[in-house]
Amino acid sequence: MVIAFSPERREVSVKGSVMTAQTESQARAESQARTENYGRDAGEARGDMLDLPALWAAIKHRKLWIIAPTVAALGLSFVAVNLVPARYTGEARILLENRDSFYTRPGQSTGESSGQQFDSEGVQSQVQVIMSRDLAREAIKRIGLVGNSEFDAGAGALSALKKIGVMIGIGGHPADRSPEERVLEKYYDRLLVYPVGRSRIVSVEFTSRDPELAAKGANTIASTYLETQEAAKQDTARSASSWLSTTIEPLRKRLAEAEAKVEEYRSRNGLLVGANNTTITSQQLTDLSAQLSAARSQQAEAQAKAGLIRDAIKQGRTFEIPDVANNELVRRLIEQRVNLRAQIALESRNLLSEHPRIKELNAQLADLEGQLRAASERAVRTLENEAKIAGQRVESFTAALDGQKKNVSSANDSEVQLRALEREARTLRDQLEQYMQRYREAMARDTQNAAPADARIISRAVEPTEPSFPKKIPTMVVATLATFMIALAAVASRELLSGQAGAPSGKPQRAPGWVGGGTTARTDPRRERVAGLLTHGGRLGQITLDLERPEETLADLAERIDEPPRGMAPMVVVLDGGGDGATTARDLAELLSQRCRCIIVDLVVDEDLSQPGFSELLAGEALFSDIITRAEGSRLHRIGPGHAGRDAVLAAPHLVEVALDALCETYDWVLVAAASSDDSAVLAPIAGRAQGGLVMAGQVGNGHAVEAAYRLSDLTKAPVALVLDAPPVNFAGAMAMMRQHDEEPA
Repeated sequence: MVIAFSPERREVSVKGSVMTAQTESQARAESQARTENYGRDAGEARGDMLDLPALWAAIKHRKLWIIAPTVAALGLSFVAVNLVPARYTGEARILLENRDSFYTRPGQSTGESSGQQFDSEGVQSQVQVIMSRDLAREAIKRIGLVGNSEFDAGAGALSALKKIGVMIGIGGHPADRSPEERVLEKYYDRLLVYPVGRSRIVSVEFTSRDPELAAKGANTIASTYLETQEAAKQDTARSASSWLSTTIEPLRKRLAEAEAKVEEYRSRNGLLVGANNTTITSQQLTDLSAQLSAARSQQAEAQAKAGLIRDAIKQGRTFEIPDVANNELVRRLIEQRVNLRAQIALESRNLLSEHPRIKELNAQLADLEGQLRAASERAVRTLENEAKIAGQRVESFTAALDGQKKNVSSANDSEVQLRALEREARTLRDQLEQYMQRYREAMARDTQNAAPADARIISRAVEPTEPSFPKKIPTMVVATLATFMIALAAVASRELLSGQAGAPSGKPQRAPGWVGGGTTARTDPRRERVAGLLTHGGRLGQITLDLERPEETLADLAERIDEPPRGMAPMVVVLDGGGDGATTARDLAELLSQRCRCIIVDLVVDEDLSQPGFSELLAGEALFSDIITRAEGSRLHRIGPGHAGRDAVLAAPHLVEVALDALCETYDWVLVAAASSDDSAVLAPIAGRAQGGLVMAGQVGNGHAVEAAYRLSDLTKAPVALVLDAPPVNFAGAMAMMRQHDEEPA
């Protein structure tokens, strides 16, 4: 029987015919092409996901590709580290610092700190100085590398290979170069100079097969660097002293000429220097001004005294005048007057005023008074004469001062030019003094050990006891791990790029648990019982569920679905075709569970909605461990619909694929049972993810099942097949026969 369905009219008709061998071959070819296209589309859709189980399976399959190179690398590294000559490294450390002390530092130098002198660029500059070729040549001589077969290519006889190279012109003869040039290349290969961290310490490492030579090389290079720095400072001081010596003599001559010009100009213009480094004209002006002031003071004083004495004479107070009272003549006259008055008073007791004796005494007294007045007048005249003399001196000094002022004003212009000449001479004198001081300092620093290098050795190299190359254990570990990682990456890359997780060539790749994967394509009687349905582009197929021949049934099932993505289990959607007495999706799942790990997501049963199931998983209210159940005495795992039933698929269609992917990564087969009457919105998220679709038709001629199969084929690109029941058989007995067959030895 061939069942045809017209998708335009949705009409079902039954026609009887027999499928020919040519039609069956054509259907199988089209089915294989659709399978390959769908597998490629699915791979592209899931290309951003890493299939770890399949990758791990491929790695285990090709483990010899990883173990063999790893073991070989371990052996070769062991041989290599024992055959390669050991090398030893000596290390010396140098601290860069300013070592000028108060006694060695130049007099005008402020002493720059080491941190300012040696910044990061300064440290790098010193590293390059240590690696310079001039220092390298000197170090090579001191270490004695010339003639050392380890460093000097011309120390021994040329090998046959080198001779051939010289003959054909590939390489030059070592004798054509100087000994130092021959050693330089090896010298730089074995020398390592670098700053230690963010500090002013420079490490000098020298490597050699001889540990004593390694330590000697590092210490010699460090010492040579210090000596080079000292020599550079001495050269600088020597160059400075030589330049100063050639500059000082001409400068002395220029200074002598400038001083001669100053003296000549001074004498020509009368600008002779007196006391306090001033000119004579200026000193004369100062002296005249001082004398004039003194004369004016003397005149004023004499005039004041004369006026005071004259007023005192008029008032009869002559004796109050100091100049009069201090006169010796006046004092004698006053004494005589006092004595005369005393005698008059004595005589007046006996004589009257008209007595000749009294008159005589009064005459003498009057004469003494006249003499006193005359002495006062003389003192007044003397002071007046002194005032006149002082006035004349003031007039004379004033005239002389006026004339000197004219002379000084005329000499100012000459003094300006004189000061310019003196200034030039003073500048030359200061410059000469500075040069002389620097010359003496440079001559002092030119002596040995007077200019220490701006560095010192803080750690000298000692003879190493452990080789620095090769590090046997680390080298072996690194080589082995590197080979292991490279081999592992090569196997993984091959697997990821080829898309065949370790499958033998010429056979299709099967996912883990693929039922029928090992069955070869052969002609057997069951081929005659499998009738293809050619309608709807050859998409519908037919499978007979024969419990007496489970292997043939499972092989038919494997051929009627697409190959799942790498590392994933096949997922099949199973619809209930509504046939009377037809086997169910649960029966098919029980059959698969006897051969592999199988789970069924049952969305048909509505009786156990009280238990958590697929809807709670999609809602995030339950885990897989909460909803997966297993019936007693059965190996089949099951997930129920849950509280929401099939409505959960409509609520979260984007989560359905995520949940089914998780199941496909865990189990070998995943069946999703749904009702044929379900809406397309419920079936679409499941059918789009499936590798195949099955409709449990029961018996041939079930039009409802065929219509459901066509509706399912519109929702998926995977093959869709009708599952027909075999002749009646005891299902329990068949399952027991399968278990007995599994327990028999191979």
